[in-house]
Amino acid sequence: MDPPQEVIVPEHAGNPENPSRKSCAVTPDLKNINEKEYGDFLYYYKSTSLPPVRKSSEEETWKDPCEIEISILIWHKQGHSEAAPSYSNGFFYHDIMNGNGNGEIYLNGVRLHVETTEAPVFAVRGSNATLPCHYRYEPKLSAPRRTRVKWSWLPAVGGHETDVLVAAGVRHRSFGDFKGRVRLLQNSPGDVSLVITDLQLNDTGRYRCEVIDGLEDESANVDLELRGVVFPYQPPRGRYHLNFQAAQWACEEQDSALATFEQLFSAWEDGLDWCNAGWLADGTVQYPITLPRTPCGGHGVAPGVRSYGSRHRHLHLYDAFCFSSSLRGSVYFLQQREKLNFTEAVQACKDDGAQIARVGQLYAAWRLTGLDRCDAGWLADGSLRYPINSPRPNCGPKEPGVRSFGFPAQQQKHDVYCYGPR
Repeated sequence: MDPPQEVIVPEHAGNPENPSRKSCAVTPDLKNINEKEYGDFLYYYKSTSLPPVRKSSEEETWKDPCEIEISILIWHKQGHSEAAPSYSNGFFYHDIMNGNGNGEIYLNGVRLHVETTEAPVFAVRGSNATLPCHYRYEPKLSAPRRTRVKWSWLPAVGGHETDVLVAAGVRHRSFGDFKGRVRLLQNSPGDVSLVITDLQLNDTGRYRCEVIDGLEDESANVDLELRGVVFPYQPPRGRYHLNFQAAQWACEEQDSALATFEQLFSAWEDGLDWCNAGWLADGTVQYPITLPRTPCGGHGVAPGVRSYGSRHRHLHLYDAFCFSSSLRGSVYFLQQREKLNFTEAVQACKDDGAQIARVGQLYAAWRLTGLDRCDAGWLADGSLRYPINSPRPNCGPKEPGVRSFGFPAQQQKHDVYCYGPR
């Protein structure tokens, strides 16, 4: 039995502007195909509702009906197939090469779903995080499909979306700063959750999980946030001496990173009140106010995060808001019989198998480990500070926080805070 011939447009589909023009040669009409006669074929496509003509929106001319693309996809049970150019009527067959090897062709009616959590995933620096992502088909398929998975990342500080990992089967490739730190979990069918190891301060942002099946693809987003602490920072020279690049460097020097707006806003919700404007990671300059007052926007303005908007990153000078997360070591107060000047303090920490603590490390120890000590000590930037979690007399204000005595002369004698493995 010969297969049906190529489908040709019926005679009535002529040019309306030239009715006398002949139609294409006619072959057997699909609507008259005897299904019993062509029972050797698993599927065939017949439709009598194809548009007779198409009008171009650009040229306003009528297309020749012979140019209309009409397709039929036939799969022979014994391995023979014929496929004409594709015409989509919203219900067509998927690529047969992605079948199950038993002659099945999947319909476009099968829908691919990609799902993740709506809530952000929270973690701390140095830990591992799993960003959940699962995909499934509806209705459920009887055999697995060949899919590709791509994870991409939009940093919390803004910028362009970049690739994190692409995978096909057991093969995968990671990119950029994520190279060697990411993998797929794949604990169960459809599980393509992303595992990120050794989290860095700048790993925060929105991650996109994309599953690609032939020409079909679906994606879902999940946010990664780090738990930590935001603190205002100004250099020894005093208030408003940092442009954007200097602010980035200043935070990095204190084992932290410029805070994002989301991190500053969260800190404001927790009670952070600071009347000096500082750079954020997106290049804006803002400051948090919980107690409105005249020098800080005025009494009549509601509490909130005040914003100067985006500023010139080279010319404008402000302070910085830094963000620090967990510690790999610990911050401790070094017991000494005598007070130390700054140089002696640095050496004393080295002699103890540690290093002098940085500002970001002291803040992280105060917030994340509950460090509480009513003794001021040297830090790596030459400042003098101490952490209080349980306010008490002679230990500063009534609120918890890291107290600062600024940057005293380095010849003065004080205690010291060290950072190390102990």
